[in-house]
Amino acid sequence: MKKLIPAFALSLAALAVGSAHAGKLTVAATPVPHAELLEFVKPTLAEQGVELDIKVFTDYVQPNAQVADGHLDVNFFQHKPYLDTFNKEHKTELVSIGLVHVEPFGAYSKKIKALSELKDGALVALPNDPSNGARALLLLQQQGLIELKDPENILATSRDIVKNPKKLKFKELEAATLPRVLADVDLALINTNYALEAGLNPLNDALFIEGADSPYANIVATTADKVDNEDVKKLMQALHSDAVRQQITEQYKGAIVPAF
Repeated sequence: MKKLIPAFALSLAALAVGSAHAGKLTVAATPVPHAELLEFVKPTLAEQGVELDIKVFTDYVQPNAQVADGHLDVNFFQHKPYLDTFNKEHKTELVSIGLVHVEPFGAYSKKIKALSELKDGALVALPNDPSNGARALLLLQQQGLIELKDPENILATSRDIVKNPKKLKFKELEAATLPRVLADVDLALINTNYALEAGLNPLNDALFIEGADSPYANIVATTADKVDNEDVKKLMQALHSDAVRQQITEQYKGAIVPAF
C-alpha cells in the first residue's frame, strides 16, 4: 500500500500539470473565410492542448467590442485600417498580432456585365464604415471613375471626391447588407467575406477587383495583455502554417490570398 500512495500522488500531479497547460481560446470571427480557417486549425490546436471556441458574428462592431470588454480573447475578421479607425472612434486599444490573408475588395452588379456599360448618374453602394468606405472609393479611383483630393487617403469619404465625370450617386450602407441590395443599385462595392457568404465568386463575378498587393490584409487582434499569451501564440503559429497556406490556395482559388 505504501508503494501505491506515491504512484497515486504522481498520477494526480501529472493530471494537475496537464490541466495547467490545457487552455481555451474564445475567438470572434465572421463566417467566411475567417471561421472556416479557424475550424481548419482547430484540430491542430487541440493536439497542442488548446481548445478553440469560435464565436461567429455577422457584423463588424461586436467582435471588437467583445474582445475589448474581455468577454472574448481574440478576433479575426478585419484589416488594420479598420482596427485603427475602431480604436479611435471607440477609445479602445486593441492591437494586431499578425496578418493572415488578403480578401481582394470587388465591385459587383446585377444590371451591367462590364464597366463600360455603367451609365451617367448610376447609383453606387458603398460600405458605411470609414475604412471600408475609403477602400471602395480608392478602388473606384483606380478604375478612373472618380478622383480624390488625396489619391492615397485610406480614410477618404465621398466629400473628398474632386472629379466625378459620370456624376455617380453614392449610397452608404452597412457592409453586411450590400449583397442584398444588388438588385436596387447599379454597382456595389462589397467586402469579399460578404460576397462569398452571398454565393458570389470574386474572381468570376466582380466587374473589377483589388490586386493581391492590397494593403488591407486581414489580421488577428487582441488586447495588449494577451499578446504574449502562449495559447494566442499557438493560434498564430497554426494560422501561419504551410497547411493553412495550402488550404487558402486550394479552397478559395484566388478569391483570398495568403498574407504571410
